[in-house]
Amino acid sequence: MNTIKFHDKKLAYSIEGEGPAVVFLHGFPMDSRVWEGFKDAFTTSFTAITIDLPGFGHSEMIHSQHDMALMAQAVEAVLVHENIKKATLVGHSMGGYVSVAFAHAYPEKLNGLVLFHSQASADDEAAKQNRNQTITKVEDDAEKFVGSFIASLFDDSFAETQPHQVERFQTIALSQHQQAVIAALAGMRDRESHLQTLSELKIPVLFILGKNDSRVPFARVMAQLALPQQAELLLLSNVAHMGFVEAQEKTSKAILHFALRCN
Repeated sequence: MNTIKFHDKKLAYSIEGEGPAVVFLHGFPMDSRVWEGFKDAFTTSFTAITIDLPGFGHSEMIHSQHDMALMAQAVEAVLVHENIKKATLVGHSMGGYVSVAFAHAYPEKLNGLVLFHSQASADDEAAKQNRNQTITKVEDDAEKFVGSFIASLFDDSFAETQPHQVERFQTIALSQHQQAVIAALAGMRDRESHLQTLSELKIPVLFILGKNDSRVPFARVMAQLALPQQAELLLLSNVAHMGFVEAQEKTSKAILHFALRCN
């Protein structure tokens, strides 16, 4: 992996292929390894970049709380280092929260945005309380929390037929430092709403949602499709929160065609 200094800490990323840039941002509590296999479809037409967000994977901790704006600054630092003027961002779950924070701070550097099982609103009070309870669970027994949390991200039928995939992501999640998991939870809890950002975007936005996603229920997100000037939707049956694994071919083709249109 490549590394740069960000806030005097190590920030790790990988870069492959040639052409316009597509940046893949992982969800919680994982790292850029989640895109292995998925990003391969992009490297013949695009420069595919995957980033370990602060604290995760090979990237070092910066603060006790990693706000989405800070993570967006980390993404921008990679683009500046690689002399990339514009990119299409693909953000899964927490990576989507980072993507809309990036869109708010650096709209001129985006030519397309993919919210992959993600959305732009802030946590309500109930969700914030849930984040606090989750922080307590991680402090008490991180391994127990991560094991059950990762399993809940997959559709039951997929988990039953492909348990090795669930185990793969549990292994990735279990390798993360406890402090990084807590820092990200606090950052997600306190993140700003970016509904206004969505409404002001002049670039295409692609929402990819799973009908069986309990983490980001599609019915709750549908109203956000009306906000951007140009929005598209891929709504997946028999898919929960991990569409890039549960429906890899369908989602990779959709993002590939979307990125080609953006460029």
